[in-house]
Amino acid sequence: MTMSTRKDRLKKLVKVQEQLKALHETRHATFLAAAASAEAEARDLVGHFDQAGSLSGLFPDLYNRRIASAVGRQEANLESARQEVGLIAAATARTNMVERAYKDLRNRDEREHSDRERLDLITQKRNEE
Repeated sequence: MTMSTRKDRLKKLVKVQEQLKALHETRHATFLAAAASAEAEARDLVGHFDQAGSLSGLFPDLYNRRIASAVGRQEANLESARQEVGLIAAATARTNMVERAYKDLRNRDEREHSDRERLDLITQKRNEE
């Protein structure tokens, strides 16, 4: 495999790793938003529970189940968000590692190209003499 082919593959891999990281960041934000929504729903249900004219007096079990369900969804979404944080950290580490490899290879490729150009110039001057 030539260096430029490897360099191109590393460049593509950097893009893929960045997309993967962005995916995990988006999922993390989605889980946090869902957790906040579930928390708001639970608070709203609790707030209506003791209000006059509320149906909670007629259906306390239904209200309690809905509150428990909302709290359960909140906890599940927070746990999923915590897991995504770990995946974001891993994706960041992989992205950084691949970026370093790409930059190192690109710099080495540029140095070799410059060295070849200098060698060609030296050879050309010798041939002219």
